[in-house]
Amino acid sequence: MLSITGPELRLLWLLSCTFLVLLCRVSNAKRDLKSACTTCQQITDNFNKGFDSTAKQNFGGGNTAWEERKLSKYETSEIRLMEIVEGLCESSSFECNRMVEEHEDHFETWWFKRKTKHPDLHKWFCIETIKVCCPKGTFGPDCNACVGGSERPCHGNGICDGDGTRGGNGKCSCNHGYNGEFCLDCIDGFFNEVRNDTFSLCTECHSSCKTCNGATNQDCDECKDGWEEDDQEACVDVNECSQDPSPCKEDQFCQNTEGSYSCKACDKACAGCTGAGPDKCQACASGYQDTEGTCTDIDECSQSEPVCTKENQECVNTDGLYICLCSSGYEEKDGECVQLPQPEKTEEPEAPDTSPHGEL
Repeated sequence: MLSITGPELRLLWLLSCTFLVLLCRVSNAKRDLKSACTTCQQITDNFNKGFDSTAKQNFGGGNTAWEERKLSKYETSEIRLMEIVEGLCESSSFECNRMVEEHEDHFETWWFKRKTKHPDLHKWFCIETIKVCCPKGTFGPDCNACVGGSERPCHGNGICDGDGTRGGNGKCSCNHGYNGEFCLDCIDGFFNEVRNDTFSLCTECHSSCKTCNGATNQDCDECKDGWEEDDQEACVDVNECSQDPSPCKEDQFCQNTEGSYSCKACDKACAGCTGAGPDKCQACASGYQDTEGTCTDIDECSQSEPVCTKENQECVNTDGLYICLCSSGYEEKDGECVQLPQPEKTEEPEAPDTSPHGEL
């Protein structure tokens, strides 16, 4: 039997920790490579916006010939470049500001020497110069083509991990309905309408099919739960509500839906029901009576025989019930309605005589 000593256990623990640290660093490095490209893309997008917004800055509505002379100088000036660069990043964006500060010389080089020959700033700056991005359809340090080729990554049916960045692994995350390493296969519930080595079109099956080979309910290879095959070999809905006993409780009625069913509460006037409303009752609940096929409230308070029999008590009808309350001026005490104490009368003081004394 193999035995491991204390020092060997510590060594294994240290090796495991080292491996996990290295794994985390590799994972973070991949994320950083993707993040760097995203930041660079934002910078070049903002540069292009700034380029457009400063095209006619401080000009318009004056001497046209003079404006043209001044504008031609401003168009390629360092002043305009600085105005654009100042607007590239939000003050709170550390990565953006750091990248701009590190590569400010590249912006000047492109502005004064490369702009005419390389008008696409993103391609020149992000892909070819500081190399944090790749052309679309490629990924990784060497900008390798994604699965399916750079023109149609993942054969047009998914997203290539790291697409357009120096990070990622090039693996495909397939769109809904597609599956497999190359996103050419279909998931359950979809079928290949068109399929070859480079192209696949997955179309959704009929709602009754778990798997299928066509678009109708007769093309199902297997029916979904809640569906069954009929005499025509088509998947049709199972009406659970026709089952005996009902799948619902006594105070509920069953409502069939495609591939399923739901249980709904009966109206409060019903003691058992076949559908919604007081006209679908199997019997009327206590406090209700059948009135031409509909369960309606019984007004106990209007009956010839009084239901509230205590002295100074009144009957109040409610839906399906009634309550006995003490009449106005009375309150319940020890099960009886007793008169409320009358407030004591207080004599109001006479108003002082305010008429002038001595008047005749």
